[in-house]
Amino acid sequence: MDNTLLAVIGLIALALVFDYLNGFHDAANSIATIISTRVLTPRQAIIWATFFNMVAFFIFSHAVAKTMGKGIVDIGVIDSHVVFGALMGACVWNILTWYYGIPSSSSHALMGGLAGAAVVKAGTGVLVMGGIIKILVFIVLSPLLGMLLGLFFEVIVYRLFSKSTPNKVNRFFQKAQLVSSATYCMGHGGNDAQKTMGIITGLLVSANYLDKFEVPTWVAVVCYAAMGLGTMSGGWRIVKTMGQKISKLKPVDGCCAESGAATALFLASSMGVPVSTTHTITGAIMGVGTIKRFSAVKWGVAGQIVWAWVLTIPGSALISALVYWLSIHLFSK
Repeated sequence: MDNTLLAVIGLIALALVFDYLNGFHDAANSIATIISTRVLTPRQAIIWATFFNMVAFFIFSHAVAKTMGKGIVDIGVIDSHVVFGALMGACVWNILTWYYGIPSSSSHALMGGLAGAAVVKAGTGVLVMGGIIKILVFIVLSPLLGMLLGLFFEVIVYRLFSKSTPNKVNRFFQKAQLVSSATYCMGHGGNDAQKTMGIITGLLVSANYLDKFEVPTWVAVVCYAAMGLGTMSGGWRIVKTMGQKISKLKPVDGCCAESGAATALFLASSMGVPVSTTHTITGAIMGVGTIKRFSAVKWGVAGQIVWAWVLTIPGSALISALVYWLSIHLFSK
């Protein structure tokens, strides 16, 4: 077995570790609302989220994977060192933010990692600004869209059920939230798992194991499986932040937040935009919280989360750049 093949196998394994961490880190996004409303127990919620994350394999195309694999940096600059730096930058950032219970974006950590390593290798000219600008726009747009859609669904529901008793509304949305949660989990899996598919496919193209950028079925399967395993492991520190610290939720609130976030994710995935599922569901939770009263949202906690969003891309890029530099000096001799 030659060194190139060994390097590719090792990097695919590392990519799947990132995918596992992505599922582990972002499990909170998928299950926090349905746990905080007590519709499902934590164990039931994890199984539920894992299943519907993997159902996304049968629903979504690979548009997001193509953006991640060749729409951020010139695919010609991608090599084993760049991929290693990108994945390590994203993994380290995910572990740090998980440890401190901060729901940051795995997507933007991976994007920052890829950009950081590529720039150190070949300069800023290798950045594909069209793809990067689209992702940066959605950093702002996805939480706002999630907030507006969550608020929209909440207003519609309040009007439709204005004459119903609280107990009747609660019983109805305990069941309805199962559907909204499943839909959100599919949107989460359909957007997030594809990011790792893009990195692995780009690596295979650069190593001449693929003639063109088309995601092999086996790559899609192992990425969804790794994310599913990560989701099953859960991320309880972040679940607490997402489900309890931003705004207190009832089943009707959880249903509206998940419906708003799911709509935004399905839209972004159809456009091939790798968005942050964390940003989207956080915005939706804020949206449903504001309908009660503005003070129902704990804006101090929200502000801390926003700072994590701002720091994710440069933070992961710096880690990635350092890892790339070390990789070149340690493993190229």
